[in-house]
Amino acid sequence: MKRLPFSGWHLVLAPLALLFALPLVWLLVSSVMSNAEINRFPPALWPHGIKLDGYRYVLGNALFPRWFLNSFIVSAVAVTANLVLGSLGGYAFARIRFAGSKLVLGLMLATMVIPFQLTMIPTFLVMKQLGLIDTLGALIVPSLVTPLSVFLFRQFFVSLPRELEEAAWIDGCGRLRILVSIVLPLARPALSTVAVLTFLATWNDLTWPLIAINSDSTYTLQLGLTTFQGQHHTQWSAVMAGNVITVLPVLLGFLLAQKAFIRSLASTGLKG
Repeated sequence: MKRLPFSGWHLVLAPLALLFALPLVWLLVSSVMSNAEINRFPPALWPHGIKLDGYRYVLGNALFPRWFLNSFIVSAVAVTANLVLGSLGGYAFARIRFAGSKLVLGLMLATMVIPFQLTMIPTFLVMKQLGLIDTLGALIVPSLVTPLSVFLFRQFFVSLPRELEEAAWIDGCGRLRILVSIVLPLARPALSTVAVLTFLATWNDLTWPLIAINSDSTYTLQLGLTTFQGQHHTQWSAVMAGNVITVLPVLLGFLLAQKAFIRSLASTGLKG
């Protein structure tokens, strides 16, 4: 009996993957349909020609380009800050022994189980005192560094052999030089994982922008899309096109970083 050229689990996972992909396929197909085709009963399964009216309506009659730029700015700053500050914090917890380090690490990780509903009012008051409400700064500052990014970096750095750093330490390199020149080039899986998780969390966030932002010119893409759906519920082709524009960067980002993402999760574990 011949063995399959692939794992038997693929026979189970492939249909599941197709099942999960169906909503994305239907979203893309609906975005190039006309409103008449979408509203027809029974619904059309395939468009009679590609129609880009929904995309023209979104890009020409809404603030979507502005919302897209706002989301990109917030996500890019949050990702960059988490990579820099998270790697510094993770390296400190992994390699520098100081009094109460494990206690501080445990307290930091404990904050991850606190529901956002308990912290959103204090966060709002802090942002108000800083004068950042209704600005992109109110969305950026709370996301500059997260306990999860520090923890993922810490776990990855613990898994690296100390001999690599000790050799550089003997040559006179400081800790910051060792981190930048030796450790971070080896930490690409962790960097990719933190970047993807931070980007997904920031790009898809709706609750906090709904609280902190009032002006439509400062909306993020998720918040703008929510208001757009409420105002244009009959323009289904435009609503679908807006959803495609929102989902596409997230999907592309994950597909580009999925190998490094999986490799990082497999290598970090719960060591230390």
